[in-house]
Amino acid sequence: MISIQRLRAAAVFVLISAGLASAATAQTGYPNRTITLVLPFAAGSGTDTTTRIISQHLAAALGIGIVIENKPGANGMLAATYVARAAPDGYTLFVTTNTTHSANPFLLKTLTYDPVKDFTPIARTGDLPFMLVVHPDVPAKTVAELVAYAKANPGKLTYASGSSSAIVSGATFAHNAGIDMLHVPYKSSPPAMNDVIGGRITMMFTDVLTGLPHVNGGALRALAVTTKDRSPLVPNLPSMQEAGVPDFDITSWQGYFGPANLPKEVVTRLNAEIRKIVEKPEIKAQLATLGMDAFSGTPQELATFVNDQLVLWEKLIKNARIEKQ
Repeated sequence: MISIQRLRAAAVFVLISAGLASAATAQTGYPNRTITLVLPFAAGSGTDTTTRIISQHLAAALGIGIVIENKPGANGMLAATYVARAAPDGYTLFVTTNTTHSANPFLLKTLTYDPVKDFTPIARTGDLPFMLVVHPDVPAKTVAELVAYAKANPGKLTYASGSSSAIVSGATFAHNAGIDMLHVPYKSSPPAMNDVIGGRITMMFTDVLTGLPHVNGGALRALAVTTKDRSPLVPNLPSMQEAGVPDFDITSWQGYFGPANLPKEVVTRLNAEIRKIVEKPEIKAQLATLGMDAFSGTPQELATFVNDQLVLWEKLIKNARIEKQ
């Protein structure tokens, strides 16, 4: 005998299925199935955390599911190549930063994608300022003290990196301050951060989102931000230039891209929804608490920005005398 509870459950299932079928029938255009957002960094990174917040609102606005797929490795090249080779139908998108689209062409000898030709710009979502953090055992509470300690102990200090911003920030610091440090690269910021917290690595440049909780908890000490001026997100920290390191201005940016030749109507729909989300005061405020300065713009503005950033990051990397790997 079938129980009343099972009958009720079956009835609810039928109603839900009918509703979903009706919605699917009404949904004749894009999108009508799950979208995958590919990220070049591991779960727990700044880009990962902020993307998960934005994607929740984007899924609701589009009326479909969104899956986040983390593909760290090769300085973001694995994820970038994966998306570049995906079908240009709007169901595989790339949420990335200056690591893949500004710095990699000048850091890597072999690049398996073109940051301009292989992608369709959709929308910029904001900036993620970086800051310099050190292990508490390091006898330096300011950048000036850190530089003095490094000069007194050449080759003793180490710095971790989990992104191109961290690589370039560390090399720029060493070059501009005239100090000798050993670079230790990681696939992403979270594992790099773990080794700095554990005292195996001296310091690193990290996005505010990843580093601030550990600074507030006392596991790390923050010395400065990488932007030219102080960041309103951490106003108590001086800029690197203010702290005495000349010609230092590095900012990490974030944006959405699709494979090349993404249909215009898909780009228009995605851009409109992403901009609505990012420009909502309550979402901007939420992202600000996580260390992200959220804002957006048109696909054309992002395309121009990417080209400008390629020029800027080429200069940054050449000035820091970083050789291609």
